Amino acid sequence: SQAEQAMKNVKAVIEKAGLTMDDILKVTILLADIADFAAVNQIYESFFTGNYPARSCFAVKDIPKGAGIEIEAIAGRN
Repeated sequence: SQAEQAMKNVKAVIEKAGLTMDDILKVTILLADIADFAAVNQIYESFFTGNYPARSCFAVKDIPKGAGIEIEAIAGRN
């Protein structure tokens, strides 16, 4: 699914920066269809070990290139 691929992409970028998913502080998810929220949430949860970062999720009219989802993640270490 697009959601699973988007989360895999986030994980790859985070790991390339020398961080882990536990270093994510904030996630913003844009959905083309809010009806997808439950399915996306299930996929999202599978990428974390229980300490979930802050998250916002919005339904939007359009996402570039006809995508159904866009994910932005902010990560860092103390």
